[in-house]
Amino acid sequence: MFLTYLRRELSNRKKQSVIIAIGMALAIALVILVNGVSTGVKDAEATALESVNGVGTDVTITKTVKPGSASGNQRFDFGSKNNGNGSDGSTNLSQSRLSTTMGTSTYSESSLAKVKGVDGVKAATATLSLQNSTFSGQIAQGDSSSSGSGTSGSTSGQASPPSGSGSEGGSMGPSSFGIDQFTVTGISTGARTVGPMSATTLSSGRYLDSGDNGKDVVVLDSSYAKSESLKVGKTVTIGDTKFTVVGIVKSTSSSSTTASNAYIPLDTAQKVADLDGKISNIYVTATSAGDVASLKTALEKVLPSATVSTEADLASSVSGSLSTVSALVTNLGTWLSLLVLAAAFLIAVLFTISGVSRRTREFGTLKAIGWSNGRVVRQVTGESLVNGLIGGAIGAIVGIAAIVVVNLISPTLSMSASGSAGAPSGGPGGQGGGMAQGAAQAAQGGSEIALHIPLTAGIILIAVGLSVLGGLVAGAFGGWRASRLRPAEALRSVA
Repeated sequence: MFLTYLRRELSNRKKQSVIIAIGMALAIALVILVNGVSTGVKDAEATALESVNGVGTDVTITKTVKPGSASGNQRFDFGSKNNGNGSDGSTNLSQSRLSTTMGTSTYSESSLAKVKGVDGVKAATATLSLQNSTFSGQIAQGDSSSSGSGTSGSTSGQASPPSGSGSEGGSMGPSSFGIDQFTVTGISTGARTVGPMSATTLSSGRYLDSGDNGKDVVVLDSSYAKSESLKVGKTVTIGDTKFTVVGIVKSTSSSSTTASNAYIPLDTAQKVADLDGKISNIYVTATSAGDVASLKTALEKVLPSATVSTEADLASSVSGSLSTVSALVTNLGTWLSLLVLAAAFLIAVLFTISGVSRRTREFGTLKAIGWSNGRVVRQVTGESLVNGLIGGAIGAIVGIAAIVVVNLISPTLSMSASGSAGAPSGGPGGQGGGMAQGAAQAAQGGSEIALHIPLTAGIILIAVGLSVLGGLVAGAFGGWRASRLRPAEALRSVA
């Protein structure tokens, strides 16, 4: 009886049922999409940080760059050194230089031992972040720029100084210069459970091991190796020293690169860069994830001049479209979803109450022949619940289709470091600068992150739960209105 009556009433009120179902479907589809995008952005952010800090890294320790520091300054002093003269009498120049990455600062390697001695530290490793710059170019004969003892490099690919005036008369044409740069990280050999290497998998060759200490060997990022046509067994010049490629690695996530273009033994990096006993980063894994906050405090006491940042600190200093989408989803997307959902529920309630009001004769007659208030309420609630479930099913299909489309398009989110993020009011030497360093490294490792929205059973449960809730809310109001009807009203309506 209940199902027969339910089917007949829904078929007689198709317009009302369609409007309620469409409103519910749009609201649920939007909620599913916003929830999925929010999860995808969080996953992308975690992927970007893990590609640099490593899987499971809880704390990163850096040192704030002092104002006016020349860290990372590129200067090439050729003097009488050059690579010979061209057939037209021009001078060919080429030199590589390995120095600390711009914006980073180094500190004593002895800090690593202090960190390992802190209670709550499960594992820790140190790295030295460097940048290799190769300056090459040609100076025309008689060019006045050839008399300089040094030339400051830049991050641009090509630079063309003004034409020189030849000593033998006549203009010799412009000189052409170029700078090729790539990142190099000195790592503790064999350290793959914490730090940047823990977020990589081997593509070919092997990882660095303890037997490589002091040797000129290198492991390359697969994307960089492909762009430079380098393979295992080939050589690459780092700071005027030839390194043999022994392995090629890639990020454990297909949507980002690794933390650096090249990895060499830490002691070798310190020697080639003339930074003996220096490091730039320490990566720490806590014994318990719940003790990260207390571990941070303990590490700050042990290393008062360093900046200790948790993963949350680094994430808060990341900017670019990644943070823009995150903020948009968190603020606008969430509120928009709630407003649309509330509007859908309101529409369902109003249409249900309106439908009950138009059925005064029907419900009054049913109560006159013996229907109880509870049975009337159950009937109205059942009709609303079916409308809600239909809307939820349509909304789930639309929402899942939208997620599939986004994943097929696979939009990329940029990532960069915000120098002011998290900076205290004390000035540029505060904690914010150190966090920006860590975020800058994250930007190097995964500046373009593909957005992937996970499709899980939780999304279906959200759709079902919201549709049931909407149906129950509308049914509750409609049932309350129907239960207040009196049989006498039906008799007066008939008369």
